Amino acid sequence: MSTPAALLPSEGVRRDPWRSGRLGWVATVDHKRIGILYLIITLFFFLVGGVEALLMRLQLAQPNGQLLSPHSYNEVFTMHGITMIFLVVMPALIGLSNYVVPLMIGARNVAFPRLNAFSVWILLFGGLLLYYSFLAGGAPDAGWISFAPLSEIAYNVGPGPDYWALGLFVLAIGSVATAINFIVTILRMRAPGMTPGRLPLFVWVTLVSSFLILVALPVLGAVAAMLFLDRNLGTYFFQPDAGGSALLWQHLFRAFGQPGVYIMVLPAFGIISEVIPVFSRKPIYGYAFMAASTLAIGVLCFGLWAADLLAGGLGRSMHLVVAAISMLVAIPAGVKIFNWTATLYGGSIRLTTSMLFALAFLIQFTIGGLSALMSTTVPVGWQLTGTDFMVAQLHYVLVGGTFFALMAGAYYWFPKMSGRLLSERLGRWHFWLMVIGVNTTFMVQYLLGLMGMRRRVYTYPNLPGWGALNLVSTIGAFIVALSVLLFLVNIAWSLRRGAKAGDNPWQAWSLEWATTSPPPIHNFERVPPVTSRRPLRTLAHSGGHPRRDVGPDGSQ
Repeated sequence: MSTPAALLPSEGVRRDPWRSGRLGWVATVDHKRIGILYLIITLFFFLVGGVEALLMRLQLAQPNGQLLSPHSYNEVFTMHGITMIFLVVMPALIGLSNYVVPLMIGARNVAFPRLNAFSVWILLFGGLLLYYSFLAGGAPDAGWISFAPLSEIAYNVGPGPDYWALGLFVLAIGSVATAINFIVTILRMRAPGMTPGRLPLFVWVTLVSSFLILVALPVLGAVAAMLFLDRNLGTYFFQPDAGGSALLWQHLFRAFGQPGVYIMVLPAFGIISEVIPVFSRKPIYGYAFMAASTLAIGVLCFGLWAADLLAGGLGRSMHLVVAAISMLVAIPAGVKIFNWTATLYGGSIRLTTSMLFALAFLIQFTIGGLSALMSTTVPVGWQLTGTDFMVAQLHYVLVGGTFFALMAGAYYWFPKMSGRLLSERLGRWHFWLMVIGVNTTFMVQYLLGLMGMRRRVYTYPNLPGWGALNLVSTIGAFIVALSVLLFLVNIAWSLRRGAKAGDNPWQAWSLEWATTSPPPIHNFERVPPVTSRRPLRTLAHSGGHPRRDVGPDGSQ
């Protein structure tokens, strides 16, 4: 029977703008669109933070630089750190998880879609609030850690520390909300047959890092609130002259800071654990050990809060305990490196751009990890703390590690998000420029740290070798900037003219590749049966089709 003409949509009927078109992105509760919004917002702040990094490197390119005043340098330095950690790395990983995790577990959306939408918009609000400080009398300028009592009203009368406290308090709320959403989604919304032993490793690390966020970010929010109260309502949590303790600030912030490092690193491990097996055409070596090592890192990292306080007068016994835990946490990290290498061994390796970034991650992260292990030796760490050596170590972990993993994930999942492949030719130029730029920028900073150059300084004297090494580091930073520009060109070109990807261009095995590229709003017409850790491979060998088969109970 035909449908009455009166019930057919009329060409003159206007569509609801809040459900379609560009306004539809503002009101969306679809996890895929929210994930893309996260990535767009973080890309914007990444470019801003990158400009700040270039300004710092230009200031330090030669001894006694005059490009920035001491106050301006402190503002740029502080905002660069805040931006890259709280507005780029953490939310970029959250955005990628937002898009991929529900697809990986066969869910139609996250558990709390409106809370998910709230989280992405509060990220934007928190970022704009922080940068509004430039227009409100002065940006935060006490370092991205905002050391107390230097950030107290007695030593810093500008509004910058207030905006630091308010901005990070807002961002902490959004991160905690997202963590709750991921935990409930993963625990309660998996497809039939998706047991914990069959979860993709990226889902495992998302679950563990969500628990870390749930425990660590409230501490950051509390520290920010306490600082704001000190400055505006007359409390004295961190004011030594009124009975407070500056060391209390260090302990509380580090209680967030050390888990915070692994909040940024663990999802990178998950990305690499998805990319390497697919482009090696082998299952991940030691799946159970990989999952267990993730849990071990999640537990041990809370014992590292004093690792950056070796010069804080904690005493010999505490130094030994912290050093022991710091070395102990290297064991599960080493297990992961071993398992990724074992996965590569004997595999049929395809050197796509995604795989190149994954392989570079192994080398870069190992360099950062070994230098971190080096500084856990108390005499060495005591000498190197506060020098450029620690700057190099942090950036090898977060840039050579997490950022390289993000690039591997971008080239891997971009076809699923857009339906088109990124250019491999431009991708290889992007990769090599990034590798050269990162190592040129940060390797020499290890040398500068060993030579005694302090970090967080706006200029330095003309000591032998310092000027030349800083100039090399600055050149490397501009090479990194060129690689980022090339990546943006690749995205723009591929969105318009890139080769169509198809549903599963990499012949991968996890559920996100069982639907169309990009997926429909409901993700799956039918969820394939999950009977192994590689459901699409199992289905192909049984002669099934991922778009026609259903789960074991015949439903979503």
